Order: sequence, then structure tokens, then C-alpha cells
Amino acid sequence: MGTETRRRGQELEDALLTAAWEELTEVGYGGFTIDGVATRAGTSRPVIYRRWPTRSELAIAAVRHYGASNPVPVPDKGSVRDDLIELLRTGAARRRQLAVLVSVQMGEYFAETGRSPADLRDEFLRGRGPAHPWGLETVLRRGVERGEIDARKLTQRIATLPTDLLRHEMLMTLREVPDATIVEIVDDVFLPLVRPVRD
Repeated sequence: MGTETRRRGQELEDALLTAAWEELTEVGYGGFTIDGVATRAGTSRPVIYRRWPTRSELAIAAVRHYGASNPVPVPDKGSVRDDLIELLRTGAARRRQLAVLVSVQMGEYFAETGRSPADLRDEFLRGRGPAHPWGLETVLRRGVERGEIDARKLTQRIATLPTDLLRHEMLMTLREVPDATIVEIVDDVFLPLVRPVRD
């Protein structure tokens, strides 16, 4: 407990949210308690309750903190194909734990709060700027600027298709996404939909 008195402000909040994320991924929402987080963080329940009055609020804050602390870097390899493949590879590696959490360990949260996995995704992305996750918007904008993508074909549904398909794969299999699947999403599904028609 001696270390608790020296933690203040953002340092304390980061420590609490890291402990909450670890607790959430280890025991799932069904076993997630303020007591458990307090013990893991080496602090007291009132310290947590002052910031997050309910376990659902703490869980969401932990999910957001995990996302903000583990961003997916935006590649710039000179072509939209290479950028998309790299973006999906990195995203799959960094977001697998979240996919397992949502698929397997958050059922009681959805029942308790009446929220959905889509709501949880929105919380995860909140305050991160562009509407597309993982810097996808930047990759697509560069592709348009280089003439590799026809901007008129980028509807909202098509623009998010690469990450939507990857997320589906992660949620359905709960396994590492094979590289061949990522290449297939980019080469066989997405790029044929958005390439400019050459005369």
C-alpha cells in the first residue's frame, strides 16, 4: 500500500485502468469486481469508486484506455495495397485480445447494460479522430490521391470493409488471422471494388 500514496493524477488513473484491463481479460466481465481491481492495483475501493461509480463504467474505461495505449500505427509503404496489408496485419496482432474479450468474456456486460458489441466498439474508438478505425481513413485517402482508388466507389460500407472483414474473422475464430486471409481480404475483396476503371 505504500506505493499507492505516491501515485497521483494520471499516473494513478493509468495504473487503475491497466489493473482493470488485466482483471477483465483474466476473469471476464462475469467475475469483474471493483474489489478485484482494487486488490490488483494495490489500492482501496473508494479510490476507484470516486472515478467510476459502477463496474460497467470501469470496464468501459479500461477498454478505452487499452485502445489508447496500444494504437495501431499507420503504415506508409507507397501503395494502398501494401499499406492495407500491413495495417490489417498489425491490427490483427494488436486487437486479438480485444476480440476474445468481446466474443467470450463480455456476455454479462451486454445483458446487464443492454448494450451491444457495436456499442463497445464505438466506446473503444471514441475520441480517436477519424471515423475509420486504425488509421484506415489515412490509408484510403492516400490511395485516392495516388490514383489507386476511385473516391466515388468509397461508400461508408465499402470503406470500412477491410477492417470489418478482419474483425469478423477474429471474432469468429478467436485465433491468429492467417496472412493468406489478410491478403485475400485486400486483393480479392476490397481492391476490385474500388480500383479506377482504366480506359
